[in-house]
Amino acid sequence: MEKRSPTGDELRASVEARRELGPEYEDSLIEGFLDKMGQEIDRRVEERVAARVPQKPEAPAVRPGVDAGQRLALAIVSIVLGVGSTVAFAIADRRAGPMILVWLGIIVVNIAFARGSRR
Repeated sequence: MEKRSPTGDELRASVEARRELGPEYEDSLIEGFLDKMGQEIDRRVEERVAARVPQKPEAPAVRPGVDAGQRLALAIVSIVLGVGSTVAFAIADRRAGPMILVWLGIIVVNIAFARGSRR
């Protein structure tokens, strides 16, 4: 039996709802899906941050570098937006031009962040 992720289930539900409701509800479905993915990302990041907190109360809290958290957040958001927009454009049967622009934007933001964090 294959293990399903909550993210995959949400995507399947959104695609199925789009099939049933039609293209006029597409924007709302995409926004809802991306909102749920954002909440899932927040939950996972909070879990990881909570796991890093020392177990001993007398030990000083070790704060992870801001860069590490920012890199993780940017990577997760980039993946969610890239995959989400690709799925959205695929569902909408639209031209590849806007999808390519979204991916180029994601790439430019990631390169700018990488160059800025080196300084």
